[in-house]
Amino acid sequence: MPNHCKAVPVIDVGALAALDSTGYDQLCCDLGHAYSTIGFGYIRNHGISNELIAGMIDATKTFHALPIEVKMKIELNLNHRGFIPMNSATDVRSETEVAQRPNQSESFIMMREADPQDPDVLAGVFLAGSNQWPADMPGFFERAMKYHHVLSRLASQLLQALCRAIGADFLELKVHFDCPTTFLRLLHYPERQPDTPLDYYGSAPHVDFGCITLLTQDQCGLQAQGPAGDWLHVPPVSNTFVMNVGTMLSRWSNGVLRSTAHRVINEFGRSRFSVAFFYDPHMNTEIAPLKSCVSKDHPLCFEPVVYRDFVRDQLQATYIHHQLHDGQDT
Repeated sequence: MPNHCKAVPVIDVGALAALDSTGYDQLCCDLGHAYSTIGFGYIRNHGISNELIAGMIDATKTFHALPIEVKMKIELNLNHRGFIPMNSATDVRSETEVAQRPNQSESFIMMREADPQDPDVLAGVFLAGSNQWPADMPGFFERAMKYHHVLSRLASQLLQALCRAIGADFLELKVHFDCPTTFLRLLHYPERQPDTPLDYYGSAPHVDFGCITLLTQDQCGLQAQGPAGDWLHVPPVSNTFVMNVGTMLSRWSNGVLRSTAHRVINEFGRSRFSVAFFYDPHMNTEIAPLKSCVSKDHPLCFEPVVYRDFVRDQLQATYIHHQLHDGQDT
């Protein structure tokens, strides 16, 4: 059962822009402790307006209130953009609990906008392309793009601080984020009915496969696995984002930063909405533990992996839409 006593830390990141200050050093210390132990935290004083955040939740509710036939007109494509309907994703690769049933959620997902002349599109980079947008939702495109832009900037600052926290040189990673891989996902979790089987999750236990995840949510349901294996509630906290580290950043840090399993169980009597932003390296990046994170006392834990290969494997294992085209590049 989830633990109501242990608290996920709240970290003040107001010093993010002051790289040479005492406050920045303390921030890096706080981030290093939180993400090498529990791997989850709330960040506050992040500089993003409450109006923008609340507006994105409202846009999520508006999108999911559209008729299903309208949403299906932009059903998920091979570039992993568009509407992901209910019962089409199952976390079969989870090392925490292999899912037997599909996630009980639906979502809209966008990535970095890339027109036909974009260098990545011309080079055939995995998932590079343009987004799909719903019709008859005035202002949705502008709001989503603005949110995507400001969270990209915040995530870049947080990544730099995490590098300092573990004694790594941010310049070793910076080149891989000059054109990052980003995902913005607008999620709806229907109310869980009393007779729903226990292994039907809103989102089954899993770890994120990228670097940094920033989440806003309108109600409870999110749970993170504590170091002892117990489940901790991660409810909404006003004016904060929930932040966690993904597998790629954990590998880069040679396991110093913890990629933590989490799940969603929506049993609170109404629909749950959340907006998740994922900040990852360029698809062609090879991820291997940073030299500064490998020592005699902490030997090499991971072999190199190319991010696009890892993502392709995860998508084909999880999503029906990608399984139908197994082995095809985009």
